[in-house]
Amino acid sequence: MKLDNTLPLEYRSEENSNRIFGFWLFLGAEIVLFSTLFAVYLTLWNRTGNGPSGHEIFEIGPVLIETFLLLTSSFTIGLAINSMRQGFKKATLVFFLITLLLGLGFLGVEIMEFVTYVHEGATLQTSAFLSSLFVLLGTHGAHVTLGLLWGGGLMLQIKREGFTLDTANKSFIFSLYWHFLDVVWIFIFSFVYLKGLM
Repeated sequence: MKLDNTLPLEYRSEENSNRIFGFWLFLGAEIVLFSTLFAVYLTLWNRTGNGPSGHEIFEIGPVLIETFLLLTSSFTIGLAINSMRQGFKKATLVFFLITLLLGLGFLGVEIMEFVTYVHEGATLQTSAFLSSLFVLLGTHGAHVTLGLLWGGGLMLQIKREGFTLDTANKSFIFSLYWHFLDVVWIFIFSFVYLKGLM
């Protein structure tokens, strides 16, 4: 295996570069998935039937907290990758942990938000609007949950093995995934919550 030591560790082998390229293709498929969910939501956002509208159930407080937590986690995963590239194992693990804790906080606020909606009578069965809302938010939340499990596993692997071609590659791919979730959230914040609050 020929290594190019001028490149960051995650790119040094051809296999690693191919994995990163393959993950970009996977993210392309994820873009199609979320585009479809957004299209469904934007088609049904005013089909509230006898149920509440977004204006009636959305609260800006929890949404701003979720946004702050997730966007801050995007910054900290960037710091983790930067630390990894400089060979700072402890700093990498600390930034990974902060990222995952912020993601966990985001998930906690989202779950509380869902519980509040259900207590107000806003469920999947209430209206087409709410069905599309819950599916969109739930799909994003499921992706965050997967990211938390994935990131936790990566932390254990880095702690055990240190920085190798494999762990560096996996960490960088994880950071791409996490940034993607943040970008999706910006669209949710803009086209679901801000639109609904107007």
